[in-house]
Amino acid sequence: MGKTALIVIDMINTYDHKDAELLLPSVRTVVPVLTDLLHRARDRGVPVVYVNDNFGEWRSHHGELLDHALAGPHASLVDPVKPDADSLFVLKARHSVFFETPLDYLLRQQGVQRLVLCGQVTEQCVLYSALDAHIRHFEVIVPTDAVAHIHEDLAQAALRMMERNMSARLCEGRELWQ
Repeated sequence: MGKTALIVIDMINTYDHKDAELLLPSVRTVVPVLTDLLHRARDRGVPVVYVNDNFGEWRSHHGELLDHALAGPHASLVDPVKPDADSLFVLKARHSVFFETPLDYLLRQQGVQRLVLCGQVTEQCVLYSALDAHIRHFEVIVPTDAVAHIHEDLAQAALRMMERNMSARLCEGRELWQ
């Protein structure tokens, strides 16, 4: 068993985008589960890494993204899952948490071998991140109640693909760090 990291994908969000209305109901169910996962991970010293879309704002840093999201109409979905002082933060430009980011290097430097992927969107960023983690030989765990979706049918298909094709372990959030 190697070291585990909790990877929080794209949860710092203003929800000011095309699919937001379809995504928001799922996010509302995920936030309490993710909040609990974050507390348990932090209590156990599990590294927490936020990997977030930069929304095309190439001059901003994570604090600006967080401030913008917390000032928006959906701050109640961001505040409970916001990074703490010990959290690591990586900005990404595209779907995968690994695509042209320093995440792989960061995780290797920390001795991480297992990733718990949570956040949004199951059928997009979570799926592509799971594939990239798998091809980098990380063990992948996806708490199915801690990932939000736009389209439930595609999310279910994505979860099956992660489990079957990427050897991801699917579980519920409460099963981790009991």
